[in-house]
Amino acid sequence: MRITTPRVLALLCAALLSWYTFQVAPGLADRERRAAAARADAVLPPTTVLPDERPAPHPTAERPTVAFPAAGSAFIGVFTSAGAHDFTEAAGFARQTGHRPQVYEFSADWESDQFDAEAINRVAKRGMLPLVAWEPWDHKAEAEEPTLRGEQSEYRLSRIIHGSFDPYIRSWARGIKSLRYPVAIRLAHEMNGYWYPWCEQSNGNRRGEYVRAWRHVHTIFDEVGADNALWVWSPNVSYTNSTPLTRLYPGDAYVDWVGLSGYYGTVGKENYQSFDRLFTPTRTEIRRFTRKPLVITELGATDAAGRKAEWITEMFRSLQRHRDIIGIIWYQAVKEIDWRVGTSRASSAAFTAGASASRYQQKWEPGMTPRVR
Repeated sequence: MRITTPRVLALLCAALLSWYTFQVAPGLADRERRAAAARADAVLPPTTVLPDERPAPHPTAERPTVAFPAAGSAFIGVFTSAGAHDFTEAAGFARQTGHRPQVYEFSADWESDQFDAEAINRVAKRGMLPLVAWEPWDHKAEAEEPTLRGEQSEYRLSRIIHGSFDPYIRSWARGIKSLRYPVAIRLAHEMNGYWYPWCEQSNGNRRGEYVRAWRHVHTIFDEVGADNALWVWSPNVSYTNSTPLTRLYPGDAYVDWVGLSGYYGTVGKENYQSFDRLFTPTRTEIRRFTRKPLVITELGATDAAGRKAEWITEMFRSLQRHRDIIGIIWYQAVKEIDWRVGTSRASSAAFTAGASASRYQQKWEPGMTPRVR
């Protein structure tokens, strides 16, 4: 092969590209990750002392029990897609609203996520109650076709009931027990739909199996002694053809908080609907069979029609009336729609104004007892 100037230049370019790809780019990416983590830590510093880091109390000392949230109070949390390894979006929420979240929700699926005490500790050290959306499926194998999302035969409810996942469940139970502070578990949420493998409308599941699966998991935690687990039963807001909630409720002995998912502006439902219009029908349905405290475990609003600020303002007015709602968790992420609070100055300002009320100011600490009545 003749050595020519173009060939020499091509070889040099290839060498430089390889050097940049394998030597420079990873370093830049790592530097940016560290910088992002530092920015998040500046807003949400890890300052909370966990039980294992405290000196042992005097045997005669008695600590007063403090409920979270206290009577008359409510919390504001965030749910991000980054999980417990990246608090960038949570820090963004805090900057945009001036409110430090008291609860941090993140997902863990049964295929990919083993118990990780350090990940959960990272949340608690930042003064936020960890809330794990614990999902019995493989989210990486999620089908693109909506009607097929719930089809993963390995994760049928019958396999949970008959013990196929018992070692995995027990590993989480032992891990959560070891933490010695409350950890909320939002197990198999939105079960009244069709889009997850644990929904009774999908995956070959049968009527009654959801309750049996839930109780089976709960019983394993009881056997291990993981009484610091806080159980959050969390359907989607009811809709035409959704599974009736009374068929899916495991019973008050197996549930601590009741949750709800609901968004203003999802695809197909772009018309404006207020917080009350979105949540009140399902809240009324739930109150027919349980009085457990209610948490809005997924919440968001679109700004496509320029009414997000108005919606947020109305939401805080409604929350003043509904004192059985003890907390809301905002979905601070982009998923098809940008649900983050700060899509405009107006929406950020509206949230800041609402969240500044005294009832949202209670800080979470690991020694607090979750309010379950």
